Parts: sequence; C-alpha cells; structure tokens
Amino acid sequence: MLDLIIKNGSCYIDKDLKSQDIAVKDGKIVEIGKISGEAKEIFDAKNLTVLPGCIDTQTHFREPGSTDTEDLHSGSRAAIAGGITGVFEMPNTNPPTSNKVEFQKKLDLAKNRMYCNYAFYFGATADNGNELANIKSLEGCCGIKLFAGSSTGNLLVAKEEDIEKVFQNSSKVVAVHSEDEEILIKNKKLIKDGDVHSHPIWRSEECAISSTRRIVKIAERYKKKAHILHITTKQEIDFLSQHKGDITFEITPQHLTIYAPDCYNKLGTYSQMNPPIRDKTHYDRLWYAVKNNLNDTIGSDHAPHLKKNKEKIYPNSPSGMPGVQTLVPVMLNHVNEGRLTLEQFMNFVCENPVKIFGIKDKGYIKQGFDADFTIVDLNKVIEIKNENIESKCGWSPFDGYKFKGTPVATIVNGEIKMKNGKIIGEPKGKSLRFS
Repeated sequence: MLDLIIKNGSCYIDKDLKSQDIAVKDGKIVEIGKISGEAKEIFDAKNLTVLPGCIDTQTHFREPGSTDTEDLHSGSRAAIAGGITGVFEMPNTNPPTSNKVEFQKKLDLAKNRMYCNYAFYFGATADNGNELANIKSLEGCCGIKLFAGSSTGNLLVAKEEDIEKVFQNSSKVVAVHSEDEEILIKNKKLIKDGDVHSHPIWRSEECAISSTRRIVKIAERYKKKAHILHITTKQEIDFLSQHKGDITFEITPQHLTIYAPDCYNKLGTYSQMNPPIRDKTHYDRLWYAVKNNLNDTIGSDHAPHLKKNKEKIYPNSPSGMPGVQTLVPVMLNHVNEGRLTLEQFMNFVCENPVKIFGIKDKGYIKQGFDADFTIVDLNKVIEIKNENIESKCGWSPFDGYKFKGTPVATIVNGEIKMKNGKIIGEPKGKSLRFS
C-alpha cells in the first residue's frame, strides 16, 4: 500500500503545469500519472498547484546562543508554515559553527526538532583553512559562509589575504556576505543617531560593490565557486552579469518588495538590515536582474530579532528581519502581478539551489526523488499578520500586506506537515544530502 497519493493537482513537472497524480512511498516519489491504487492518505489537490519543495538558502535560526529570539525548532515551524521544505542555516551563532565539533553539535540539536529538512553552513575564519579544506563530504554541510564585512567575533574575515586563504582552502561553495569592512569603519561618521534613514548612507553602494569586486577577483583567481548573498545595488547587478559561471548570486524578497525612503518612513528600524534596503533606482535594477535571469537564487535572509531590540534607538537597533515564512507568498504575489513567471520562481528556489550546491534528490517532481512538495493556491489572497508569525520574534515587515498566492500544504519526506496553516505531527526533518 502507498503512503500518500496527491490527486487532481496541477503539478509543476518539466517546467510545465500538468494534471497528474503523484504516489509516495517511504518518503520517495514512486509514480506520476493517473494513480488508482490504495494509500494510507489521499490529498485532494483540486484547484491547487503542486510545486517541488521550496528551499530557502539563507536563514538564521539563532541556535545556539540566542534562543530567546529563535531556535532550530521554531525557525523550522516558520519555514513549513510558509511552504519551505528545506533550509540552509547560518553559522553566526554563539559559539559559531566554525569547526567540526560545533558543526556536529548543531546537527545533534536539529535531530527530531526540525520540521523541515536542513543543512548548515560551515563558518570561515581567518585561521581555519585546514578545516575548510576537509569538509567536502561533511554530513549536512551546504557550503562555507564567509563574512567579508559585518559580523562578530572570529567570523569576520575582512583582510584580503585572509579572504584569499578561505578561497584557496575551500572545498565547497563559498557563500559571501559582501560588504567592505574598511569602508564601513570609515563611513561610521555618517551615521545619524536616531535616524535609520542614514543606514544605507553608512552601508553605502561603494561598500557593497568594492567588496563584491574583490570577492569575484579572488574566486576567479583560485577557480572556486562563490555565491554572493543578498545583492542590493545596481552596480553589483551590472558587474556580476559579466561574471557568470562559477559566480552566482542571490536577491531577497524584501529587496524586491520594499524600498527607501518609504520603508524607513513606514517601518523605522524594523526595516533595518545588512546590506540595507536602498532607493527605487536599485530596486528597479534588482527587478531587471530577476526578469533577465541574472540572479540565481531567492533567499529570505531570515534574521529575526525581538521587538524590544528592534525598537532601540538607531544605530543601537540590530539589523535583520524575519522572512522564511513569507518568502513564498511574497514571491507568488509578484508572479501573480506578472513581475516574474512561475518557472523563474521555481528556478530560484528549487532548480538553481540544487545545481549550485549539489543537493541530492530535491528540487524536482521526478520518480525516485524525495517527496517534498509545496502545495499552493495561486488565487487565494492572504493578509500577513504579526500574530500568525511562527517565529519567536512575533513580527513581519509585511504585517498588513495582502498577497495573492499562498502555500496551503507543506509535505516533507512524504508526510503532510502543514495544512491550511496548521502544523501537523512531530518534527522529522532530515539533513540534506550533497553530491
């Protein structure tokens, strides 16, 4: 007997929507077509669209160290509530995930506590080159995270010679927070106390493009893969469009949805993040990148902070906002409004993450692949409300926004874990596997 049959859905298969049933057994897709066999559970997907499980390739779940703000369990609840079946989680925890001992501890923390599937970045430091060279086959490791600017403790790798060491030793994709630390320090005098509008002046366009040029130069010198996270400037878009191949990059939903000064007028420090939300000229260029398939991924950069901290007087307010729960509805709304196609969205959150990072058996609805699905109602309008946010932080920058298109079910490893907004059963997420 089959474990699950998804019937009557419009399924995203081979870059097209097809009316097919999907049979699942032991967490795998075993048949696609017209299926009449018996199953322990039938999911009727009539009038719904069945997508491969969406992957968020940039999240911060704050464990260990800041579990009052988020932890692996609560972050994974937010993920599946938003239709995300797999996450890549960041190493800037306390202690940082920058050696194999701490990495194993995080894997242990995740076991039987996360609803979604997961992988963790290994944090680069100025002096852990030997470890970086030996993590190619490390279980649950999606890549190396390099903070070229704006981080804490030993995870800040700001000097060019130290960045070189990271790339020289890297045995996996290096994902980069790309800001120039020297320029950040120099620009500190431009900060206006109490005025978050000065955030993108301090963290300037030059700060971003200077760092990105340096990262690309070094990655190409050593013939290594670099994935530049949360690109925010028109200068970077124009530069990176000339350096494709082993250089890939991400844009976040928030940088495609809000822009300065409006966001700072409306949200104040709640719209503060690094790199910052910039003005509409940059926003327009980011959309140019999306429309022309220049970027490779969409990642949320889910970085929650408690309200009491976000409400501190700028610049004492921390940077970052939650986003793993809203990535899919925000982007589906953009699909509905014609800003990108469903195929492009699937490339950004399914197919390209699989290709760039070498994820096994994910990202496609294919026989033999893992049974991860994001089932959406493309016509349903929802209103984002702070009280419905699963993250411990309890807020969203999109509070009060109405979006057309939303996840109505999340299936992880063949089990329904979210249906109509309700989280079901126990957390049984597994570590993602990589080639």
